[in-house]
Amino acid sequence: MWRSGVVIHMPDGTKFPYETKDQRGYALIYETFGLSRRTSIAPHPLLICTELFLYKTGVISNQNLVFMPNGVSMQKIIIALICCLLPAFALADTVKIRDDAPGRYVVVKGDTLWDISAKFFNDPWQWPQIWGLNKDTIKDPHWIYPGDVVVLDRASGTLRIGDTKSGSDSGSDIVRLSPQIRVQDSQHGAIPSISAKIIGPFLKRPLVIDKDEMARAPAIMGTYEQRVILGNDDIAYVSDFPQDKGTLWQVYRPGKALIDPDSKELLGYEATYLGDAQVEKFDHISTLKITEAIQEMGKGDRLIQASSGIANNYVPRAPEGKIAARVISIYGGVSQAGQNAIITLNKGQRDGLENGHVLALYRKGEEVRDKGKLVSLPDVRYGLIFVFRTFDKVAYALVMQTRLPVNLLDNALTP
Repeated sequence: MWRSGVVIHMPDGTKFPYETKDQRGYALIYETFGLSRRTSIAPHPLLICTELFLYKTGVISNQNLVFMPNGVSMQKIIIALICCLLPAFALADTVKIRDDAPGRYVVVKGDTLWDISAKFFNDPWQWPQIWGLNKDTIKDPHWIYPGDVVVLDRASGTLRIGDTKSGSDSGSDIVRLSPQIRVQDSQHGAIPSISAKIIGPFLKRPLVIDKDEMARAPAIMGTYEQRVILGNDDIAYVSDFPQDKGTLWQVYRPGKALIDPDSKELLGYEATYLGDAQVEKFDHISTLKITEAIQEMGKGDRLIQASSGIANNYVPRAPEGKIAARVISIYGGVSQAGQNAIITLNKGQRDGLENGHVLALYRKGEEVRDKGKLVSLPDVRYGLIFVFRTFDKVAYALVMQTRLPVNLLDNALTP
């Protein structure tokens, strides 16, 4: 029997009060989905789903089931519905092949994973779907080398590494990669995810320093001949310098504080990279030599252990979860940026961001007056960014595509 007082909210906003003992509700559902109420046709899956919901919530009893076939368990119905919906989910994840996509492409030095995918597909960041990678595979480096032949399999909409000796791109030359010895190749010869020329310096330099780390960092206490400005080959002195972290160090100056625009939390301080130094002698007051001065440095500037660099071979991909970040800084201290600019986000490792994640840039919709009321227009999606270095609370990304200037406080969301 129908339970009195229950209102069902349909996807289109229609509300159905189930207060009668007849099947008026079903007729209304049919009308909502534009279907004809005929007993000779199979029930629409949406109707079965609706009936299952009504049954499970107690709105109708087992005797009132109309669309579920007799003798078929509810579990089988649910499984059948899932099977029917799987193709729709698969279609949603299908990447679109470019109209001018080649059948094959020979990788050359200077290519990137992003560039190669962009030659074949409209969304080059969908690397896992393009190469048919699973969750475990995308965590590992995806080595591709100059001279490899990338072949497009139009039937499956994926790319494979092909046979360089074959002239066909019909799919017969496609081979599956397996462990093998490569004589001349190493990870250093593999092509990067994005341009190493642009982000290379940012993979080695200090970018953000948290409050506690800055307080512990050693600082230049004096200079040889009391020089105010240090340059190449000049001598600096540091007291209580740690002796267990090697002799290679980087000199930086704390920059502006990075504040989360939403929570107002202090996320860290930008680190202005000044140059490199090497310890010549460890002692109570250690002696350092400036090996490379990028900017002027002097007394009070701080040091951090030199980084050997971070790999740039992460698979371009969308985050698995929902990320909602904002642009809080643009490299160079400017308020707007264009393509190939470096930006800072207010989300980091603790929020689920990883190197290789691709986010979509959105500009908040403008407010206009309509019929005397202030109305917000929809947000505008205008570009893509590639996250190449993550810290606990912040991340750095390269602007890959944009049709508008990137502004501070613009949104960066899971595409």
